[in-house]
Amino acid sequence: MMSNMPSGGAGRRRSRSTSVSYLEFKQIGKVFPGVRALSDISFQVDSGRVHGLLGENGAGKSTLMKILGGEYRPEEGELIIDGQVRSFGRSREAIDAGIAIIHQELQYVPDLSVMENLLLGHLPSRFGFVSKRAALKQVGAQLQQLGVDIAPDALLKDLSIGQRQMVEICKAIFRDARIIALDEPTSSLSHQESEILFRLVRELKAKGKVLIYISHRLEEVFALCDSATVFRDGCKVADYPRLADITREELVTRMVGREIKDVFGYQPRTQGETRLEVEGMSGRKLSEAASFSVRGGEIVGFFGLVGAGRSELMQLVYGADRRDAGEVRIDGRPLKGRGIRDSIESGLVFCPEDRKENGIIGCLSVSENINISCRRHYRQGYFFVNDSSEARTAEGYIKLLRIKTPGRQQKIRYLSGGNQQKVILSRWLAEQDLRVLIIDEPTRGIDVGAKNEIYSVLFEMAAKGVAIVMVSSELPEVLGVSDRVVVMCQGRITGELRRGEANEQNVLSLALPAGKTADRAAA
Repeated sequence: MMSNMPSGGAGRRRSRSTSVSYLEFKQIGKVFPGVRALSDISFQVDSGRVHGLLGENGAGKSTLMKILGGEYRPEEGELIIDGQVRSFGRSREAIDAGIAIIHQELQYVPDLSVMENLLLGHLPSRFGFVSKRAALKQVGAQLQQLGVDIAPDALLKDLSIGQRQMVEICKAIFRDARIIALDEPTSSLSHQESEILFRLVRELKAKGKVLIYISHRLEEVFALCDSATVFRDGCKVADYPRLADITREELVTRMVGREIKDVFGYQPRTQGETRLEVEGMSGRKLSEAASFSVRGGEIVGFFGLVGAGRSELMQLVYGADRRDAGEVRIDGRPLKGRGIRDSIESGLVFCPEDRKENGIIGCLSVSENINISCRRHYRQGYFFVNDSSEARTAEGYIKLLRIKTPGRQQKIRYLSGGNQQKVILSRWLAEQDLRVLIIDEPTRGIDVGAKNEIYSVLFEMAAKGVAIVMVSSELPEVLGVSDRVVVMCQGRITGELRRGEANEQNVLSLALPAGKTADRAAA
């Protein structure tokens, strides 16, 4: 696709064969206060190839990409691009060199439009004046050419997480970058959006681009990647010049350092009386009032396609959004009020879908993020908090959930996405009277080893009588963990299935809109 935007220095490059390594990391090392993030990282990526970068959360993958993107400088080693040693002091220099990094934690300006985000710094102008009409026309045509159905004048803050992810991917293509790194690119995408991404990756590969693909979804890695490098604890543990030569099981073992035969590890348990009852819940994003219940010790999975209304329903239940009608009862008693504070004090807590926007407090430490809700239990008088109790709580959950951090005082923003998710889960585990846990997309962007650990924690919580509602867009996860599956479509509950009844065909038949027989057959 031709673009009116700068080509990132393409004119300074000499023509190279696609068999020549265009990008090389040579003995890269990076140290943060209290932790060595990368040690002696060396590998090459050829032009016209998709190279997988694999490993657990905190293994160092994103750190290496931030070095490539000019956000960090390495203490050791060299970055070689097109045969020349390069060193970037800021992101602008990397962008000018033809490098685009699409981070797992998206980087956009929410109050600007799609067009403005895509052309930021490169808005077309004449005599110093920006032509908004010309810019919208240009972006609209390019989005249409890519097959992306997003209005160029829509504000980023009004889009779904998946649509924002597609905008970030389009930004790299618009800039005609030579090197493109994608960090968990499908973590928020619908099936249709993922198919568009896969097509774009293959087209970019055919054009001779250098692509680095980071994903915990191994089916994607095997489908797209030609080669792969595996990281563990900041070190390279394996290089695979031909990914087709190895098995999924071998790759997982190299990633996590142990064999994992069943990532879900379902654990049956005794279920008690009804703990959570939701009756007649309605709000502006639901097309029909919703009612459901969960027993103590039960895990109920909520599944639906993007836009089905699962997250919106849970926000109404939790009190994060205004209800038009409906009642929530815990152990038979109605909640005192309709706000978040009332929910927490009644033992109902919520782990949100977007941990960056709604979960973590980036400027605070790991300890503060864990204790921020349960701090009321550690008060000494009205003004003082028992610091030693908070320290014991934080240290206990860091150990229990194997959170990778130099210490409890580390700022949470420096942790990987998977470890941030564990901190949020620890926050609610620390509640002394936890009765109901609603957890939305619990393993988004999390490696297979950490998934296994989080599932084990959920099973342990359920075994202690906690009622768990798990919202997930990953059907294998819903089927693998849930005792019962509730399916939503277009803002309403369309059915529920017991564990023995729930399979892909039955669940998808309830998740697809009526009349989509072709889609249902394809599924």
